[in-house]
Amino acid sequence: MTTVYDFTATDIDGHQVDLDIFRGKPLLIVNTASQCGFTPQYKGLEALHREFADQGLEVLGFPCDQFGHQEPGNADEIKNFCSLTYDVTFPMFAKIDVNGGDAHPLYRWLRSQKSGVLGGRIKWNFTKFLVDRSGGVVDRYSPATKPEKLTDKIAKVL
Repeated sequence: MTTVYDFTATDIDGHQVDLDIFRGKPLLIVNTASQCGFTPQYKGLEALHREFADQGLEVLGFPCDQFGHQEPGNADEIKNFCSLTYDVTFPMFAKIDVNGGDAHPLYRWLRSQKSGVLGGRIKWNFTKFLVDRSGGVVDRYSPATKPEKLTDKIAKVL
């Protein structure tokens, strides 16, 4: 059976990361963008990271420029924006596609595990996937779902 831990991704600094390093930890995986109406959710995502990191939660940010060209920056620009504007300390990854033929394999798998309003497609920036400690997708949340609304759901997978 495939789990989130079977994938690799490139981090924001260009290093390959085997997601197996997160084995046994619940994850909140989010496609992000720095020029989106939902961008202020970085603050809530960072708050979740800080509140639950000691209990094992990892928030993983995956910048994506597929929705309205709202993530035009390169890796350094994205990293600086996240750090300087929202003091993001959770792991950020290289910009990826989440839909279409060039979609990252992790996102193809996530979409196959929990469909949304548009079926398997990601609707917009800041779609969130909650993954349990065994690497399975528990739920999918729309971009409009604010991170602070996920506190109880996260507590259940901790």
